[in-house]
Amino acid sequence: MADDYVRRTAITRLSVDGRQRELLEETISEWKRGCQLATDMAWGKCNAKSDVQPLAYDDVREQTGLGSQHAILATHQAAQAITGCIERRSNGKKVSNPTFTAPTVKYDTRTMTLFDDDTVSLSTTESRVRCSLALPDADDGYQRQYLNSDEWSVTESTLTARNGDYFLHIGFRRHKTDTERNTAEDGTVLGVDLGIKNLAVTSTACFFSGRELTHDLREFEKVRAGLQQTGTRSAHRTLEQSSGRELRYVRDVLHRASNAIVDEALRYECDVIAFEDLTHIRDRTGASWGHKWAFQTLYEQVEYKAEANGILVQQVGSAYTSKRCAECGFTADENRPNRTDFCCQKCESEANADYNAAKNIGMRYVRRGQQSSRRTGNSQLALKSGTVTPSGGFTAHPDGFEVEDTDKPHPQRAKSSD
Repeated sequence: MADDYVRRTAITRLSVDGRQRELLEETISEWKRGCQLATDMAWGKCNAKSDVQPLAYDDVREQTGLGSQHAILATHQAAQAITGCIERRSNGKKVSNPTFTAPTVKYDTRTMTLFDDDTVSLSTTESRVRCSLALPDADDGYQRQYLNSDEWSVTESTLTARNGDYFLHIGFRRHKTDTERNTAEDGTVLGVDLGIKNLAVTSTACFFSGRELTHDLREFEKVRAGLQQTGTRSAHRTLEQSSGRELRYVRDVLHRASNAIVDEALRYECDVIAFEDLTHIRDRTGASWGHKWAFQTLYEQVEYKAEANGILVQQVGSAYTSKRCAECGFTADENRPNRTDFCCQKCESEANADYNAAKNIGMRYVRRGQQSSRRTGNSQLALKSGTVTPSGGFTAHPDGFEVEDTDKPHPQRAKSSD
């Protein structure tokens, strides 16, 4: 079962020559065509992998340059996309036939092989290419803990083209330990909301600004657009250098943000860090592709850093977390007068919108425990001033922690920490 595994993703740039670049580019193009073909055939008819594959496989093989295994994966990708549309439609959103424009292609253990010499073999539309992984010079780069371990095995991975470079998002998994199988145990939960203005906000009122990152991503985009329009060989070299600087800068920002989140969890002695489901975060936040990549990378950094400290990282459903009042539970569009502020139309509680969402995300994980046969339902949400349970029970932090007015419980709900 998928739930019996711990999953991680290690991202690394590939070193490719001119011919390899052509083959990878062609494969990405054919992959998008194959996914679109399978989706168009299955749209309105079926969405299960077991149904889409026999329906579309032959046509994908005949009408694209994809090999047999990549044709199968393309039908599976189509099924996943259609399922996502069905889920959004069930939430009252208008959806249309998915379109595939992202410069990516999926790989599995049949189409990709990792070697001990830090190279990878990838299937393309013509032949396999063997590329070097552009890993950090230091032996302690985070990718090494997966690449050099017999405990982790390779699973489905994704190749992404970005600004002239190719990045391989290598999927890994390992069996959960007995302790991890029971990580639905009761404990203290830190909720985290991700966004544009605030890159990350925790339920303990730790804010990590996203303004600088957003500004620089836009500036980098302007520079890239100008260089791509120039089109000279010199401009291409400058573009590659600029892309490298951008990637290093963004990773530094995400590194500091992930450290701040894990430090916050350690400070408040949290057992779990809960994020919202990242699947459709672009639709919810209006984020750019760069921001979506940043959100996913931040999550992955928090995941492996938290794991090293014995903290579980989970995702929960994102529906209505931005419109629900964390104080009384009233949910309405009118609770969000703008992107920054939250004002409950029922109890008149006011808060920063991202902070309110972070508390809702954390509490959603806590409530999920009440419905689990493995848990007693005694989990609690970490706030700046103390911890709170779904029933309203509040326990103040010991002296030395700041108290925030918006976290103070209503007098009739307060419980002594004794």
